[in-house]
Amino acid sequence: MRTVRGRTDHVVVVGAGLAGLSAALYLLGAGRSVTVVEREALPGGRAGRIDRGGYRFDTGPTVVTMPELLADAFAAVGGTLEERLELVPLHPAYRAGFADGSVLDVHTRPEAMEAEIERFAGAREAVGYRRLRGWLEKLYRAQTGRFIDANFDSPLQLLTPDLARLAALGGFGRLDAAIGRFIGDERLRRVFSFQSLYAGVAPSRALAAYAVIAYMDTVAGVHFPRGGVHAVPRAMAGAAADAGAAFLYGRTVTRLERTGGRVTAVVTDRERLPCDAVVLTPDLPVTYRLLGREPRRPLALRHSPSAVVLHAGTDRTWPHLAHHTISFGAAWKSTFRELTRTGRPMTDPSLLITRPTATDPDLAPPGRHVHYILAPCPNTDIGPDAAHWQDLAPRYRARLLAELDRRGLTGIEAAIEEECLVTPADWTRQGHAAGTPFSVAHTFAQTGPFRPRNLVNGTENAVIAGCGTTPGVGVPTVLISGKLAAARITGAHRPAGGAPGRATGAHRPRTAANGHGSSGAKRAAAPPGTATAGNRRTPENNRTAEGGTA
Repeated sequence: MRTVRGRTDHVVVVGAGLAGLSAALYLLGAGRSVTVVEREALPGGRAGRIDRGGYRFDTGPTVVTMPELLADAFAAVGGTLEERLELVPLHPAYRAGFADGSVLDVHTRPEAMEAEIERFAGAREAVGYRRLRGWLEKLYRAQTGRFIDANFDSPLQLLTPDLARLAALGGFGRLDAAIGRFIGDERLRRVFSFQSLYAGVAPSRALAAYAVIAYMDTVAGVHFPRGGVHAVPRAMAGAAADAGAAFLYGRTVTRLERTGGRVTAVVTDRERLPCDAVVLTPDLPVTYRLLGREPRRPLALRHSPSAVVLHAGTDRTWPHLAHHTISFGAAWKSTFRELTRTGRPMTDPSLLITRPTATDPDLAPPGRHVHYILAPCPNTDIGPDAAHWQDLAPRYRARLLAELDRRGLTGIEAAIEEECLVTPADWTRQGHAAGTPFSVAHTFAQTGPFRPRNLVNGTENAVIAGCGTTPGVGVPTVLISGKLAAARITGAHRPAGGAPGRATGAHRPRTAANGHGSSGAKRAAAPPGTATAGNRRTPENNRTAEGGTA
């Protein structure tokens, strides 16, 4: 594995999203001094929060899967997940409603799901589910270490026995056909294949290997953090601050200073931060602009569909809603054509409706409820552009609320007390390419070693993290991307989900006693955003690669 050469004592992480926070924790655990720079007033990035009228709206992910990845990140600095977060398992993980009126509760426990499928579609489909579950588990095991939790320097790294195992499992076929080998009921096939939309590809065109996302959703378990998903980045930032990281909020990075092929300082709109290495987590166009170079590719990057999200604080709720409800329209294949080819907003939408107050009532005022309605839509490369969405938004909101009312959320418009509508115009303003928060699509040419890499030729000490690079989109993969970025700097790596403490001795908080020369672990914990004297680089302990001081 290629690593950053030369001195890497002080690393500046640009962006306090999940990728940047993951990278910071692993860097701290390996003895590096870390400064995190974030343009917003809070950590989180896409996993942010809007506070309005006593309602707390998560702006990004709505659940946590693969919590062992979070446990590993906390363990890197000697902490535990349990001391930082309370994760509530969701049972059911989802409720799926279909246009014919049928309803399926999606359980991650095998016996419960098998019984539910037998009730829903008969004994034969229940047997098929059991076989499908076994296949998903094998698929995950074949991919996790070699293809997901891995830094790639060359496509030749794919040539391993795991590649043969993945091929033998049918991982290079099409997703919908692979699911169809086990399940015949078209409604059930949707439940185990709609996740490919997260990867930006229709099930009919997605590699079967992307069923690994269905594994995370329907087998591994789904959790909700007490306090909302935004509690995750807050907990990670707290752990990093306690381990010695300096957090600088409300800063916009304007440029990178370079000497030859090395970045020597990160310059914000307020200060200059000398560094020995930098981790960049903004969306790829912003990152490449800061670096002053963009890797050459034979084809332009293709982006995932976008989404319209309505955050609604209401004076009532609807009993048929679970914590997560997927409301499928009658259309299916035509929906994906609209999202990925024709660029037309869905005429018969499938919607994700999240009611986090079903699990944590404290996210709303007493007797009130939070609803998060996500409607996939085309990105601005193929659909309406950002300017058009400014005009389209009110009409789209009206159509969306009418559709929700028709699907059983009777009187929803009148029930709304606080709301925030987010469209591709807003994603564009936030700097997301093609107006989508889901970044680069997972086509074959943009997967694994063919995805934009986290090292960029021509810059020796800059590493990229986030959903645009390896391994890709989603909370678990973004956490891994931060770990992989840190490994490029430190050379230390352990498998995803490894037991805490199983890594090398470098994965400990820094102390003067362990030879890393920083007093960060000895001083009192500083809250995120507070730069204490111990955070500042001094001539005695932190000289730059140029020999200057900070």
